[in-house]
Amino acid sequence: MNIIQTPLPGVVLFEPRVFADERGFFVETFRETWLAEAGHHVRFVQDNHSRSRRGVLRGLHYQLNEPQGKLVRVARGRVFDVAVDIRHGSPHFGRWHGVILDDVHHRMVYIPPGFAHGFLVLSDEADFVYKCTAYYDAPSDRGIAWDDPDLAIDWPLADLTPQVSAKDAHHPRLCRVSPDQLPVYVR
Repeated sequence: MNIIQTPLPGVVLFEPRVFADERGFFVETFRETWLAEAGHHVRFVQDNHSRSRRGVLRGLHYQLNEPQGKLVRVARGRVFDVAVDIRHGSPHFGRWHGVILDDVHHRMVYIPPGFAHGFLVLSDEADFVYKCTAYYDAPSDRGIAWDDPDLAIDWPLADLTPQVSAKDAHHPRLCRVSPDQLPVYVR
């Protein structure tokens, strides 16, 4: 396992060793010690799996109460995955980091609690799988506009028209979210 700290403190990229031959491949997709080695001592309580078509853009989502840390990966297909630091008081507030996740390299990203998360499907279809450190809580479900000009996320949309849910299409820009509706930065 290759553990890579990204330019966004707390967001960690994991590159597992893939054992491939003419029969297919084998890859270890989770080991608690990987996160501990990266400085995150977390407990996962929920796993999620979504399937989306090319051009589907999900996000940017976060949970206000009981923020979720997420270990994300792509089981099938290819996506552009984004984490945004939206923790009120963070020295990295409003910064984002994006990475390609696919079923060839099997890289995974850990996104700590307090970050907004989203992804864009680049393949015909993608199965997106992630572990969460807190249960989903519908009343505290929140979002930030995926196309917020202040964030200036460089989504790879050259040949895509993003397909966004009605809910995601109406999320506010980060600058319009009251600090009491954002996670709080804790050193």
